[in-house]
Order: sequence, then C-alpha cells, then structure tokens
Amino acid sequence: MAQEDAETAPDFDPMMPAPDRMEAVSPLIRRRVVDNGGPFTASGTCTYVVGHGRVAVIDPGPEDAAPIDRLLADLAGETVAAIVVTHTHRDHSPGARLLQARTGAPIVGCGPHRSARELAAGELPMLDASADREHRPDRPMGDGEVLSGEGWTLRAVETPGHTMNHLAFSLPEEAALFSGDHVMAWSTSIVAPPDGSMRAYMASLDRLRERAETVYWPGHGGPVRDPRRFVRGLANHRRQREGAIRARVAAGDAGIRAIVGAIYQGLNPKLVGAAALSVFAHLEDLVERGLVVTDGPARLDGSYRPAGGSPGG
Repeated sequence: MAQEDAETAPDFDPMMPAPDRMEAVSPLIRRRVVDNGGPFTASGTCTYVVGHGRVAVIDPGPEDAAPIDRLLADLAGETVAAIVVTHTHRDHSPGARLLQARTGAPIVGCGPHRSARELAAGELPMLDASADREHRPDRPMGDGEVLSGEGWTLRAVETPGHTMNHLAFSLPEEAALFSGDHVMAWSTSIVAPPDGSMRAYMASLDRLRERAETVYWPGHGGPVRDPRRFVRGLANHRRQREGAIRARVAAGDAGIRAIVGAIYQGLNPKLVGAAALSVFAHLEDLVERGLVVTDGPARLDGSYRPAGGSPGG
C-alpha cells in the first residue's frame, strides 16, 4: 500500500443541502434537491441544472410529478435542452421520462440497466430492488462522448461499479465532476451484486484518482471539495473493509449475517440489508481472486472459508 493511501481516510461531510429549493452553487451550476430523503438518499436526490437559457438537467429524480413541477417553475423562461442521467436507480432516472413528457427534451447519458453478471442458480432475480429497468435513453453516451451547450460542456466518464452503466460527467469549464452515486461526500456507496460489482467499483475509483477535477457534485449530499484525496480515502476504506471481512472469515464467521454483525456494530437497523450486500460484493470479489472459497458461485446465503494464508496475506 502506498504511504499516501495508508495515511488517508475519507473525511465524510455530514452537512446536507436543504431539499426543495433551487440554489446556485457555482456560476454554471444550480442544484435542486428532491424531497425524498432517507437512510440511502441523505436529504434527497440532487438534481443539477447546467448552464443558463438552454440548460441540461442532470438526474431529475424519482417517478414523482411534484418535484418536476417545481423544477420547471424554477426554470420558467428557460429551455431544457437535454435530460442527463448518471445511472438507473429509481431515485435518479424515472423522473427523466416525466421531464421529457413535459419538455420534449432528449434523454441522454447512461444506457439501459444491466447487471454485472448472470444470476446464479436459485438466486433472487434482483437483489438490488431499486433498479429502473424501464430506462431507454434517446442517446446513450460512451466514455469520452460530449454533450455541449452555450458556455458548457459535459463529457461522459464511465464509472461502473455502483451500477454497471454508471456514468459521471465532467464540466471542464469549472474543473468539476458530476459523480452520481459513485463518490459522495456524506457516505460510501452501496455496491449490490448482481447489479453492481466491487471489482468494477474499485477500478473506477482508481480511474478517478488520475483525474484533475477540483470539486465533485454528487447524487446525494454536499460537494466533495478535495476529490483526489477523498477518492484515495475511499479506496483505502474499501481495502480496510476487505481486510476486516477476510479476518472474520478466518476467525470462523462463515455467513454474511455473522460478518455484518461483527464489523458493523451499532449500525442503523435500516442499513443492515445494504451492509450485507456490500459484504457480499467484497466476498464475491475475494472468491474471484482466489482469496476466499465457497461451494459453487458466491451467494448472499453462501458459506465462506479462507483459501489459506493469513487474513492480510
């Protein structure tokens, strides 16, 4: 582990933007937080408006007409030129279809929802029940593709892991990145197989560490102000979590429920299911790498044992 990683931890920021009001957060960016706060969404889904006059709207939110009405009231006299979606979770993408019905603007950005792998025999069809499988963009964007307007440019950055179709979008005019749910200042992101992949998530973190943006605007919570350090911290945090999971397996905790109880002590009961999915994502990756073994493919209800060697080896 690099020395800078060993000394860096994610400095989570509990400060939350207030829901249900439009505010300018930079010369080119306005933010309106949907009033759908909860344990997984912080104070709500952050919808961003980029530009002035002819604007792009990023992540209009859930299938709820009321926030779309309020967004359009705030944008009276302006034109929605594009509706941009980072990923297909129900708190981000369904509102795009409602906004399109009101404005006629094209939906661009991430492609249809897709899973990281095929389901194992007997596995539940959707462990991550928040997937929006109705999303069909008019223009799917690939890595590096550009959407532009008067005075602004959005460039797609593929960041699979939280979902496999997840995109971030850079705004070079402000050295900013709309990071969706891949990197958030208030919390780690959920990675839930089979829709998500821990291996892909970690690779996407590594990719972001090489970028030069100075601020991230995430899908929930406030901005990430020192993103390169913060992303290093997130990667370090995930490696530490992986080490803790391997240690619990070595100690004889064969099931995910026991592992969650041991390493997430005092966790909000509403988040236990998400923690189990995160542990599962790590175990799935560890099995693929030959560091932990199980009978057959990795499963949420599987039994795990060490492949040999010390937990940190």
